[in-house]
Amino acid sequence: MSRLLLLDGHSLAYRAFFALPAENFSTKTGQHTNAIYGFTSMLINVLRDEEPTHVAVAFDVSRDTFRMQEYAEYKAGRSATPREFSGQLPLLNEVLDALKIRHLEAPGYEADDIIATLATQAEAAGMDVLICSGDRDAMQLVSDRVTLLYPIRGVSELTRMTPAAVEERYGVPPGKYSDLAALVGESSDNLPGVPGVGPKTAAKWIGQFGGLSGLVANVDQVKGKVGDALRAHLDQVLRNRRLNQLVRDLDVGATLPELERRMWDREQVHTVFDGLEFRVLRERLFATFNTVAQEAEGGFAVDVETLTSATLGPWLAAHARSGADVGVHVVGSWARGTGDLGAIALATTQDRVGYVDVTDLTPAAEAALGDWLADASVPKILHDAKGPIQALAARGWTLRGLSLDTALAAYLVRPDQRDYDLTDLVLRQLGRDLHRDAGAQDGMLDFGADDAAEVDAAGVRALAVLELGAALRDQVDAAGGTDLMREVELPLVDVLAEMERTGIAVDMDRLHALEKDFADQVALAQDDAYDAIGGEQINLGSPKQLQVVLFDTLGMPKTKRTKTGWTTDAEALADLYTKTEHPFLEALLRHRDATRLRVTVEGLLKSVADDGRIHTTYEQTIAATGRLSSKDPNLQNIPIRTEEGRRIRESFVVGPGFESLMSVDYSQIEMRIMAHLSGDEGLIEAFRSGEDLHRFVGSRVFGVEPADVTPAMRSKVKAMSYGLAYGLSAFGLSRQLTIPTEEARALMEEYFARFGGVRDYLGSIVQDARGTGYTETMLGRRRYLPDLTSDNRQRREMAERMALNAPIQGSAADVMKVAMLGAHRALADAGLASRLLLQVHDELVVEVAPGEAAAVEALVRREMGAAVAMDVPLDVSVGVGRSWHDAGH
Repeated sequence: MSRLLLLDGHSLAYRAFFALPAENFSTKTGQHTNAIYGFTSMLINVLRDEEPTHVAVAFDVSRDTFRMQEYAEYKAGRSATPREFSGQLPLLNEVLDALKIRHLEAPGYEADDIIATLATQAEAAGMDVLICSGDRDAMQLVSDRVTLLYPIRGVSELTRMTPAAVEERYGVPPGKYSDLAALVGESSDNLPGVPGVGPKTAAKWIGQFGGLSGLVANVDQVKGKVGDALRAHLDQVLRNRRLNQLVRDLDVGATLPELERRMWDREQVHTVFDGLEFRVLRERLFATFNTVAQEAEGGFAVDVETLTSATLGPWLAAHARSGADVGVHVVGSWARGTGDLGAIALATTQDRVGYVDVTDLTPAAEAALGDWLADASVPKILHDAKGPIQALAARGWTLRGLSLDTALAAYLVRPDQRDYDLTDLVLRQLGRDLHRDAGAQDGMLDFGADDAAEVDAAGVRALAVLELGAALRDQVDAAGGTDLMREVELPLVDVLAEMERTGIAVDMDRLHALEKDFADQVALAQDDAYDAIGGEQINLGSPKQLQVVLFDTLGMPKTKRTKTGWTTDAEALADLYTKTEHPFLEALLRHRDATRLRVTVEGLLKSVADDGRIHTTYEQTIAATGRLSSKDPNLQNIPIRTEEGRRIRESFVVGPGFESLMSVDYSQIEMRIMAHLSGDEGLIEAFRSGEDLHRFVGSRVFGVEPADVTPAMRSKVKAMSYGLAYGLSAFGLSRQLTIPTEEARALMEEYFARFGGVRDYLGSIVQDARGTGYTETMLGRRRYLPDLTSDNRQRREMAERMALNAPIQGSAADVMKVAMLGAHRALADAGLASRLLLQVHDELVVEVAPGEAAAVEALVRREMGAAVAMDVPLDVSVGVGRSWHDAGH
């Protein structure tokens, strides 16, 4: 049976807007997304639960409709549409376009009229109809074939309104609902009803006289005050009836066959959802509708050869040593610098696919496989290779000859993408279904030597990686990323894997003492907060209870309004404390800080491995700028400028058999890159002179001698200099420095007057990026910014800020990667036992072996200072100590 789903886009998106806190749903660009998120989440649920064969979404164009022309006060009571909501509607249409769902508008009419027209046509065509709308006027459309899904809480809960349900709730059948609404009125539409007449009275009259027409014909028979009121307001009732009656014969610009559900555009879904930062929602979409088989043009039919100890060596010699790429898939698991290995599948360009159970090899066969894996002359392609490298290393094998990592290649081509899953990439790039003709449906296969399906699945993945590599290699080259891939990203995989395996030692006693201390601070701050409000014990983590205390009990100035009340987020509370300096807020902020620190330490304690070291996991494909990320635990997120952060760093210590930790970092690398890229003579002179940069710049901006630059002047110039590298606006600078916007603008103008090269460079970046569609780092890393030409001002301005900072931030990330590679290679070439442990933004942490400190410092300084050729020196600072904190400088 054909089933048509019709959704009132405006009604549902508006409900979602108020159901989800706007401050919790916005992108890095500042674009609010709560209405889009709520609507899309609800849409996924309804499509899953109702399985419609046809779908359409109807939207209002404006409030200027035929109804308003008849009655100027129609919907006049409604407040102005929030700008944060209106700005989301074009983006919601982008979501629907990506999902291939028609969205319709009709100037002069409302979304409900479009829905009424299509529902009437569908019912006549023998289709079942589902209407999803929060507008009660849709009740009149309910019939044996038309069901209304009416939201009763936000858009997360829908109730089914059948003819029986409508009559039970309102006392009249759906066909008479318009009559009842005309009598009772509709406050949301500013249609007043008959005074004193409620739904029960109206329903009684409609039942007694057969409907509104019968009631009007016999209006004199209605007795009492309500009868007088009805007669006095009869014209108003009839007008209400004309206005609430939905139009059923519009030309909506689409026929029913054109509304048939179509397969979404996966590439477009990725693009739109990446822009909206809907990673989890996208995963839910793909998981809910497993459409890969429908989207794919075919699968992978392979003949996998199971290799034994006897056949492995000859097979490798015959098929995997030709110098051509070999696709490699490792069956196993990996985490926290180690792993476990069960099998390896290999696919060659000769259309040969082999599978070997590594748990059942003879020593000679193991050695043969190990030699092949370590042979750098054999080019190998893997997907997300660092994990498999850890599994191989846990078995004593080394992987060399990595010619391409398909996850890294996809990242270089689309750095703003949020996911590089192999199944998805194979579908998008090759139009193939990774699981068709393969037994296993999971990326991490459960190894079972006797399971033919798992053997085939592993072989398919090896072949898919090989073919995907060929497709992506051309795209990387077209994006100008071949050298970056070959010389930086691929070599870095091995270095990061080794750093993860090594880990960093921790002082467990100190960590436990810190955990207790932060827990004590949490308790003390809680008690202080209770004392500040007369001993009342509330949940300091409950926004609702905080709202009562702050705005009712204490009568503090209201913060930003949300659906759940006045916001109590960190920024709002800090601003409130600045205004009031109330002891409750001081204790509350202290409680939040101590709680965050306690959670951080608890996470570190849980991460300590049996060797007494923490093994973080580095990710190369997260930050679009090229910066590395750290997780499980995130060691890049430990504060450095606070006393508490320094205490945490004291817990990271030199391990047994080593002498000290050495911290080596770049000084003002982003400003140095700014000077180099802009060619500004003033900035270049500042760095070459060796003077304090911000004091030098401050003397130029404020027109005083360097010695006369005050700390306040220096702070302003420092904030502005770094802010310019991040696309900071005058408004942003004013907030950062707590000065008027005009003063901030004047400060920036004076800065640019003195450093015209910076102004010209920043202007040229955006202009060039508009022409090419991307920005580029010193090493050729591109970031594509399609929103530079967007009609949405907010998105366009954010893209401009990204265009300003991407070359600088990205170049700094690239320089650090080159420095890491150089330092790692130099340590090995010198035969030193010292080793790299951590990379944290612009800092490297080295564990120094006894007697090697001087040599290590010299070679690391050399490699970091010579990572790239620049017009200004790359200044390197070095510190040494027992702990990470002691090594700070």
